[in-house]
Amino acid sequence: MVRVEFLGPIQKEALELDINNLNELAKILQADAEVSDWLESCAVALNDTLVTSLEAALKDGDKISLLPPVCGG
Repeated sequence: MVRVEFLGPIQKEALELDINNLNELAKILQADAEVSDWLESCAVALNDTLVTSLEAALKDGDKISLLPPVCGG
């Protein structure tokens, strides 16, 4: 299981998912009305390191954070 956290103004509780890569997560989140509008503008961090590839492999215990552009300065 991986933990998906939503930061800043994304008002959604963290998710625990059994997925293998970020591509699988993207498909799940695109179907979620609360999150789908944020996906194009968010940065993604895997275990606190920014990633750009949706093929990034995930392992049990990983933490994924969605970082909307309003989180930084």
